[in-house]
Amino acid sequence: MDDANFNLATSRIAILGLGLMGGSLALALRGKCAALFGCDPHLPTLETALSQHIVDAVESDPARLLPEADFVILSAPVPAILTLLEKLPSFTQKPCIVLDLGSTKKLIVEAMSRLPKNFDPIGGHPICGKEKLSLANAERTLYYAAPFLLTPLERTSPRALAAAEQIITAIGAKRKIVRAEEHDQMLAATSHLPFLLSSALTLATPPAAADFIGPGFKSSSRLARTDSSMMLGVLQSNRENVLTALHALQAELAAIESALTAEDFAKLESILTQSQQAYRQLTTDN
Repeated sequence: MDDANFNLATSRIAILGLGLMGGSLALALRGKCAALFGCDPHLPTLETALSQHIVDAVESDPARLLPEADFVILSAPVPAILTLLEKLPSFTQKPCIVLDLGSTKKLIVEAMSRLPKNFDPIGGHPICGKEKLSLANAERTLYYAAPFLLTPLERTSPRALAAAEQIITAIGAKRKIVRAEEHDQMLAATSHLPFLLSSALTLATPPAAADFIGPGFKSSSRLARTDSSMMLGVLQSNRENVLTALHALQAELAAIESALTAEDFAKLESILTQSQQAYRQLTTDN
């Protein structure tokens, strides 16, 4: 499994989890590999995936599909990915590459490192998605032009890296390699904190304001629609980094509150100007 030679077109890929991310990935890979298998505990999802020809075969039990696959993609909430990694050795003893799409990486990479030698693991996280989950909301172009972060392990072979890169190219995403620790620190600020901020904003807004809501509120609070069961696992697995990001946000809010309380509008204008400049810097290449 150290051979970097990998051919997506002749590979049999199993996607465990056919929600928004897994379903969109299946749509993007359709016709680009030898076979595409889907596994999900939700039977109506499997029926939809098969009837719409999103995948070639479906199963609710990974043990009945994985022995046929040489590339396994874990597309599920973080706690479910961790559980799947524990169970993978009981599903198949066949040599295969394992890639995950989890929103945090440190705990997942650590779990991957404990897999038996027949597995060739690599961590991954596409920076895309939307607040509406499930296969019904899957889109073939969801990954297009999106950053796709890879967090290789020390044991990750050149073949697994080449395989992940071919997947990324096939779906039109943009590859970037990062350390798992760096990934979790950055995503706490750019993904997990925005979710909490949207949630807090929504809770702080009185019901009587419903008739006064416009595009500004909708865009700022959009992430609050995300299923809490999915985000809770993300927050649990990245707790320390999320707390650090929250403290930084609280410090900025305190500075704004202080300027307003003191009627120091020059200071307030300075803060807002700095935030405008920071926004431009952060989004220049996006």
